[in-house]
Amino acid sequence: MSAESKAVVRRLFEEFWNNRERALADEIFAASYIHHDPNTPEFGKGPEGQKKIFDLYTAAFPDSRFTIEQMIAAEEDTVVTRWTVRGTHKGELLGNAPTGKKITVTGTHICRVTGGKIVESWSNWDALGMFQQLGIVKEFAKAKRASR
Repeated sequence: MSAESKAVVRRLFEEFWNNRERALADEIFAASYIHHDPNTPEFGKGPEGQKKIFDLYTAAFPDSRFTIEQMIAAEEDTVVTRWTVRGTHKGELLGNAPTGKKITVTGTHICRVTGGKIVESWSNWDALGMFQQLGIVKEFAKAKRASR
């Protein structure tokens, strides 16, 4: 089962995100799919919620590309992926106008796969670093120096 689960998660990154196959959400996410990510607004469950997240980030970073750095099948139904995404901020993001700046962001994604579909996932990625790279949030070291 772990090889099949890894194949589903690989499709998430390579086909859904990188190839912009938005309709694939209906195939790889269960109708009851739950997304745990403190950095992403709540857009609802299932494939429709994931399509909204897809729309948010692909509009903001239309040239974004994920690189899978490492993928591990931790349990029969669990796949852990360490990834890097690169892109250019060319569209509005959560009320922030496009900056034209390039980003490189790393993260980890844990997916639970059942019956060939992702039923639940947990994401942890460097949102603060992304907003610092965009100049929306001051870098801590620069803010600290400025306060002296």
